[in-house]
Amino acid sequence: MKAVIQRVSSASVDVEGERIGEIGRGLMVLLGAGEGDTRKDLDYVLEKTINLRIFPDEDGKMNLSLLDIKGELLVVSQFTLYGDTRKGRRPSFVKAMHPDQAKALYEEFIQKARAREIRVQTGKFGAMMDVELVNEGPVTLLVDSQN
Repeated sequence: MKAVIQRVSSASVDVEGERIGEIGRGLMVLLGAGEGDTRKDLDYVLEKTINLRIFPDEDGKMNLSLLDIKGELLVVSQFTLYGDTRKGRRPSFVKAMHPDQAKALYEEFIQKARAREIRVQTGKFGAMMDVELVNEGPVTLLVDSQN
């Protein structure tokens, strides 16, 4: 499982011109599931995401986690994280998990985050979405359960 994590002061997602998710300070998470990913991968990515110490403390050092600051999550499904661009000009997505299985892991990720009492907003799985964010820092990290 892969996640692109961006520290944001705000983020939102629209589908067909309608705002369906919006957060203030927290993390924008683009989440992708690959063939063979399991709940173990999901748990790894979730725990890494919410516990990464990437928010500034009172001295301006990245020392606080999403949990520490009581931040919010905007989670958007992103199968293109598994795009392979090594050959040709069109990415191959054969390593992306089948949509039915990926949707189940995506929804479980959201449920587990909410169970940790985190305010979570989401995109719409499989939809064409317009995502806006203000990347604070900028801080952008890649978490990959296979690396």
